[in-house]
Amino acid sequence: MNWGLDMDKLLLIGIVAVLIIGPERLPKAAEALRRFARQAAAYLRDTKDKMKDELGEDIDDVDWRKLDPRQYDPRRIIRDALFEEPAFDSAPATSSNPFTTDPVAPAPERAPMTRQVFSRLSPPPFDVEAT
Repeated sequence: MNWGLDMDKLLLIGIVAVLIIGPERLPKAAEALRRFARQAAAYLRDTKDKMKDELGEDIDDVDWRKLDPRQYDPRRIIRDALFEEPAFDSAPATSSNPFTTDPVAPAPERAPMTRQVFSRLSPPPFDVEAT
């Protein structure tokens, strides 16, 4: 990941940094930069080791390239979803489940839903643990 920085830009940033910092403070700045780079590398290494310890050795088996969002092509995903054949069972469902309905039979009528009315004498249910 170079964030759009090529060699020309890095050289220009280095020259500007040298001019701003000055020759007398340049060794201290270089030492601070070296220390920061080593600390960042150690932090990343420790974080990587900690992740391996916590997630186990199965983390090595994951194909990270497949999970990279840059690899997804939305056109291909939509095309695959549109032209994919639906998976139907070849055998008709013969179940002894009493709750299955016959596709030809009319649906049973449902009773109309009534709204509960609450008052001061009959307040709505209150769950003390939920609040």
